[in-house]
Amino acid sequence: VQLQASGGGLVQAGGSLRLSCVASGDTFSRSLMAWFRQAPGKERDCVAAIQWSGITTYYSDSVKGRFTIFRDNAKNTVYLQMNSLTPEDTAVYYCAAVETRAPVGVGTRYTSDNWYDDWGQGTLVTVSS
Repeated sequence: VQLQASGGGLVQAGGSLRLSCVASGDTFSRSLMAWFRQAPGKERDCVAAIQWSGITTYYSDSVKGRFTIFRDNAKNTVYLQMNSLTPEDTAVYYCAAVETRAPVGVGTRYTSDNWYDDWGQGTLVTVSS
C-alpha cells in the first residue's frame, strides 16, 4: 500500500496540528496503522498506533493525553491530532502500515518499526518556543 502523509508545518508551543495519512489500495481496512517520528540525531519512535477496527490504540508516554490517533476506513485515512505541542515534539512524522488484525498496545510488537511494511514519505512538524 502507498501512504501519503500531510499536515505538518510550523506551530507555536501550545498549539495544535492534525496530520493525515491517505492510503491507496484495498488493504487499509485490514491494516494496523501507526505514526512514528524521528527528531534529528534520534531514533525513530512510535508515538501512536491503531488497530484496523479502531478498538485498540497505543500512545507513547511522551504524547499520552495530548495526541489522538483515529481512522476513517471509508476514506482510507488515519489521522493524528496533536494538541499542546511542545518544542520536543519537533520531528519528521511518518505514517506506517502493516496488514494484520492483531491488537496494539504497550508491550505488543507493533510499537516497533521492524514490523511495518509500508511507510509514508514523512511530514515535518516544527514547534517553536
